Amino acid sequence: MRVAAVQFDIVWQDKQANHRIIEDMLASADIERDTYVLLPELGDTGFSFDLDKIVDDQTLPWAQRLAQRLGIWLQPGFAEYGRDGKGRNCAAIISPQGDVIGIYRKVHPFSFGRESDHYRPGEELLLRPCPRAATCPMICYDLRFPELWRIAAAAGAEVFTIGASWPSARQSHWRSLLIARAIENQAYVVSVNRVGADPHLPYVGGSVIVSPTGEILAEAQDAPTILQAELDLDALHRWRNEFPALKDMRRQLVGSIPLDATISPHGALNAPQTSPE
Repeated sequence: MRVAAVQFDIVWQDKQANHRIIEDMLASADIERDTYVLLPELGDTGFSFDLDKIVDDQTLPWAQRLAQRLGIWLQPGFAEYGRDGKGRNCAAIISPQGDVIGIYRKVHPFSFGRESDHYRPGEELLLRPCPRAATCPMICYDLRFPELWRIAAAAGAEVFTIGASWPSARQSHWRSLLIARAIENQAYVVSVNRVGADPHLPYVGGSVIVSPTGEILAEAQDAPTILQAELDLDALHRWRNEFPALKDMRRQLVGSIPLDATISPHGALNAPQTSPE
């Protein structure tokens, strides 16, 4: 499974400008077809609470066209309104055919930064085969809640993808937690963080791709770049068999959350299910 993380300086609340930046970066990187391309949290607007300005019908159609044109898997971050009139912080998975095969809504809005005043939490995890790995998207602050990742791992997640707007003040936490999530769940973690600044905070990137044993496969500094790596799923399965820590998980202690999945707990294609109790 080929993955790519697009780290860039998001132009504040300007979707067209950000779409051009992303398209130009992908063109320069000569991304292979079938690559899973990850974009940052709210990647075409920045981490904005001005929902009336940033919620529209532009992001998903643009992302669908781009995925189809390049023949890639694409995970864009965007905002939407829920039926309650409050926002949802979202990440979609789009296939190379341009189909939206799932939308994850951030389960943990960042209350310290007042995100929870404007965005309501999502209520379920998402798990999809992309293209052949059980892939689970997460968003930024979700990184601090290992129980969420554990539930996904118990349901068969092999690759976690996380887009973020993680500020520079807590950058050391970002890196340490990404490595921890990979090691404890014996899974690949593909992350992307933005660089630059918005009207409120600076960001220093540090996007990283981590193996199931905690090895750093690729890491960015504080400049715009595209990280790429090949994820060896056979190596993942060998490691889980050699050191079967996940099999020793006491699932009744993990908790539960609804899970929108087309992956069974053993990795086979299946109908949507709920997470194990």
